[in-house]
Amino acid sequence: MKAFGFLSFGHYADVPGSSTRTAGDMLKQTIEIAEGADEIGVNGAYVRVHHWARQAASPMPLLSAMAARTKRIEVGTGVIDMRYENPFQFAEEAAALDYIADGRIALGVSRGSPETALRGYETFGYVDEEDTERGSVLAREKFDIFLAAIDGERIAPGDPRMVGAGQYLAIEPQSPTLRDHIWWGSGARATAEETGRKGLNMMSSTLLTEATGVPFHQLQREQIDLFRAAYKEAGHTGTPRVSVSRSVFPLVSDMDRAYFGLRSEENADQIGIIDGYRSTFGKTYAAEPDVLVRQLLADEAVMAADTLLLTIPNQLGPAYNLHVLESFAKYVAPELGWRSNTEGPVQGEPV
Repeated sequence: MKAFGFLSFGHYADVPGSSTRTAGDMLKQTIEIAEGADEIGVNGAYVRVHHWARQAASPMPLLSAMAARTKRIEVGTGVIDMRYENPFQFAEEAAALDYIADGRIALGVSRGSPETALRGYETFGYVDEEDTERGSVLAREKFDIFLAAIDGERIAPGDPRMVGAGQYLAIEPQSPTLRDHIWWGSGARATAEETGRKGLNMMSSTLLTEATGVPFHQLQREQIDLFRAAYKEAGHTGTPRVSVSRSVFPLVSDMDRAYFGLRSEENADQIGIIDGYRSTFGKTYAAEPDVLVRQLLADEAVMAADTLLLTIPNQLGPAYNLHVLESFAKYVAPELGWRSNTEGPVQGEPV
């Protein structure tokens, strides 16, 4: 583990105890957390994307604001649901964001997670004729179009009165560094290999849509190894990035113990059914810093990835979330190999 960031689900609700009552609260507080995290030395600020729910849903304005208000921290998503996207508009917005952020982006995309709406992407106007239940085919088809667009493929036929006969046009702007900042959210070993073959970065999901009987962290480590092997076998020669997500809470104050002390007694993987698949969920880490260091050093996936995303309880407000991030940066991360954002952009592992 070289780097860590925070991953916010962007919850908001007008309920007792919440510091995030409205969507406006959530958006402004996420920017505030990103600014504070940037000063602490945290490497990344990432947001989940969920439609039809009281959570973050429109990442591009939020990421642009975070990028404009920070200096070093990487901003990104985990993940954008391609079923809902117009791939050409997304390509334009992503290139613009890459310029605004000076390359400090990590755009995680995928089919997306289970949602409250029944095939909600169809209400957005997108129908998957081949996979009406989950939209996986639609998501991959759109993603391939998106990749072609950001690679500069000339797709749109030009008006001969404007550009001459037989001309085709590419989307604008084009950012030459954008493809290096695209990640695929992988929830299984097969998709990890596919991600490697495409030469992308990989965000290993907070849950894996398979259960083989081995602990979550070992199953995720298998996924990482398969990804890197497929990347190399396909002939790619870069340094691909890999991230994993965990809930980690250093217990350093009475407030920490009040909020998360009981979680230290629940440290176990969980097995459940998601989208009809038997799935494995990772455990929550909540303990004294010295215990956390030992636990995370033994987490094979955390140590194999270059970036750890800490899921944060955003409804507890910016001050408390920055306390969690600062505690991790001060007491835990240095023992795992962490390098502050002051040392430059995060680099993946060479294959």
